[in-house]
Amino acid sequence: MIKVVLVDDHELVRTGFRMILQRQADMEVVGEAGSAEEGLRLIRQKQPDVALVDVHMPGMSGIELTERAQRAKASTRIVIVTVVDDARFPKRLLDAGALGYLTKGCSADELLSAVRQVASGRRYLAPSVAQQLALATLDGEGSPFDALSSRELEVAMMLVRGKPLTLIGEQLNLSPKTVSTYKQRLMEKLHVDHVIGLAHLMTVHGLIDQHGLGEH
Repeated sequence: MIKVVLVDDHELVRTGFRMILQRQADMEVVGEAGSAEEGLRLIRQKQPDVALVDVHMPGMSGIELTERAQRAKASTRIVIVTVVDDARFPKRLLDAGALGYLTKGCSADELLSAVRQVASGRRYLAPSVAQQLALATLDGEGSPFDALSSRELEVAMMLVRGKPLTLIGEQLNLSPKTVSTYKQRLMEKLHVDHVIGLAHLMTVHGLIDQHGLGEH
């Protein structure tokens, strides 16, 4: 039996995933969380085989959750769910250590095959993501976010949620001064001058969904 945990701040997304997974004889949803912090606790408690994690949530993002689960040597294999469509998929997300990458527009069959593949220890890349990465390698044009470290990407995701530097610092255990340095560095690397430009760039590259911006 493949035990699965769902981590997404949209209840409808979790419900959809749960309905598909619960119909399978070999799968069981053992918990759901609306935030990465809660998701991390669930992973520690339930030790599921697979966690389906939204890349962008209020507070800690799916990237940070993945990295923390890795550091804690959790046996749970993580599948990141992103909204990437036709934009350049950041290879940086692959470095976070998740085993699978799905897009929110995936079919039920794709979801099931990704969960089974990752549960057996194999990597799963959504066809659209795999195709983009192949194209990026061919034409040498990756996502601008590839230039960022995973910590800079994390700070960028929190900035577009409108979080003040002090709060970002608290959540990532960094001083506001360090967060400010990260902010400056990532803005330079991405050639943007303000958070609105950063949010636009992130939307174009599938790191955040358009309606996710003003929600929290």
